[in-house]
Amino acid sequence: MIPLEPIVGEQDDRASGDADARPGRRRVQFSSKLQAANRRADVIGALRKARQQLPGDPAFGDPLSVSGPGGARAVARAADKFAGGTPSAAREIGFGALQVWQAALERIGRVRGTEPVTIVFTDLVAFSSWSLAAGDERTLNLLRQVAKAIEPPIAERGGQVVKRMGDGLMAVFSSPDRAVRAALAARRNLAEVEVDGYRPRMRVGLHTGTPREIGGDWLGVDVNIAARMMEAGGNGNTMLSSTTLAALRPETLEELGVTVKPYKRNFWAAPLNGVPEDVRIYKLSTS
Repeated sequence: MIPLEPIVGEQDDRASGDADARPGRRRVQFSSKLQAANRRADVIGALRKARQQLPGDPAFGDPLSVSGPGGARAVARAADKFAGGTPSAAREIGFGALQVWQAALERIGRVRGTEPVTIVFTDLVAFSSWSLAAGDERTLNLLRQVAKAIEPPIAERGGQVVKRMGDGLMAVFSSPDRAVRAALAARRNLAEVEVDGYRPRMRVGLHTGTPREIGGDWLGVDVNIAARMMEAGGNGNTMLSSTTLAALRPETLEELGVTVKPYKRNFWAAPLNGVPEDVRIYKLSTS
């Protein structure tokens, strides 16, 4: 057997009589090197580039994808918190694995992916002006009553409230017929709401498309179109796109006792940016 020369560190340890210090010192040195590699920009960059070749969204791990419901997102939030939110090789490796997991969930149908959904936006007309004069207590009272009026019809018809935005909300439905029924039921309920003589008016916009679900939210051009439908609602109308109208069952509007009329923009109204030329706007009217 060839004798091995001890390294200087080992000689020092033996000389000092502290043999137990050797493995501890090596662990510290290894840990320091690992931490240094974990923070190296070139290593992080290489791992991010590698994630481009993995299934799923290579941006998984951004603020949009670590919020909202879902198993992968819950683990992603924990991983992000553990990593301190700072760029690191370990963080990229972890999110790469979660990225593949999320893609697998989408393939087996746990996430809608590109399936058509009907997006609904609601908003109270001139709410900000009223709330400034009404004060916080009455404003809060009104918002609670509005939520009780418009959210149950959404849930009862299979809709999902995606987010609440002060005096309005965004919801999605798998069926345009259920979305229209929910919107009209919410309007009927809202007609019973009154706070100190004030009766809120609601405008509603509906559009059917294939937005992308990320982190419990829905993003894409179709979401913007739905928001523009609501803006076209003016002083309290229910508006829907030609895409939603075409997707409705023929008997739905008749059963609800409503008709549709083409939207005509007021001469002084600002144009609706973000609505493609082939998308028409219609107003629902009670027969």
